[in-house]
Amino acid sequence: MTAAARPEAGGPRICICVDDFGLHAGINQAVFALQQLGRVQAVSAMVGGAAWADGARILRTLDPEQLEVGLHLDFTECPLLEQSRKPHRQLLLQAFTRRLDGKALQQEIHAQLDAFEHAMGRAPAYVDGHQHVHQLPGIREQLLQAIAQRYPTRRPWLRSTRSPASAAHADWRTQAKSRVIEWLGNRGLQAGAQRLGLLQNGHLLGVYDFHGDARHYQARLAQWLRAARDGDVLMCHPGLESMAEDAIAAARLVEFAVLSGPGFAALLAASQVRLLPLHRILQTSPG
Repeated sequence: MTAAARPEAGGPRICICVDDFGLHAGINQAVFALQQLGRVQAVSAMVGGAAWADGARILRTLDPEQLEVGLHLDFTECPLLEQSRKPHRQLLLQAFTRRLDGKALQQEIHAQLDAFEHAMGRAPAYVDGHQHVHQLPGIREQLLQAIAQRYPTRRPWLRSTRSPASAAHADWRTQAKSRVIEWLGNRGLQAGAQRLGLLQNGHLLGVYDFHGDARHYQARLAQWLRAARDGDVLMCHPGLESMAEDAIAAARLVEFAVLSGPGFAALLAASQVRLLPLHRILQTSPG
């Protein structure tokens, strides 16, 4: 049994989630390596990514009780419908000025859910968003409506972007970034989730600027783990070498080195954090 799964540990239970699965093969390879080590419990899938189809064939063979697979809703990188892709800043502007086309949003959301179900043979365990777009005004309403229509009984959980306490942040810049991400739509998403009875994680750990070497990332990881509370999600973006264009390729290599390295178990032991898929945490959480 790995250090990540010791039942006798009594600290907070969190879920480590790898974003951007399917974007390119290097990310997929990193996910499978970390999963073998017991160091990742959730994978967020970009169904429009070039490596999604190949990756999904392996993902669907893995135990969903040990590794949750969710939809990483995407409107900025590789959505499925040509008209859906927008630069992030443009998407934000149109969302907050209520100029997004609701029908077009609905078509893209259903297309991505269809693609996920076709590849995996099941519904997503949860939904979050690439660059947190799932919580934006306009998008969140269409997403909640789609979830209510498609999954009347067993519904996915939704990623909350609620910022953790100040102690989780290594510097004021990353704290500010975390607060801004939450401000962009978490309150509205939380209200909608509560109306539908959808469960959510507690806080979102893992926000930073994608800069720094392995020593810096390990220090950030230690700080996130020390500040973790039961039911939090720690998002990460590890990856291996790839020929694909990737704006954060260097950060992916650093994250993988730290998450797969021998120091990770020591960080868990020091923080007394336990790693579990979020649905298993939510099933046994009070209330």
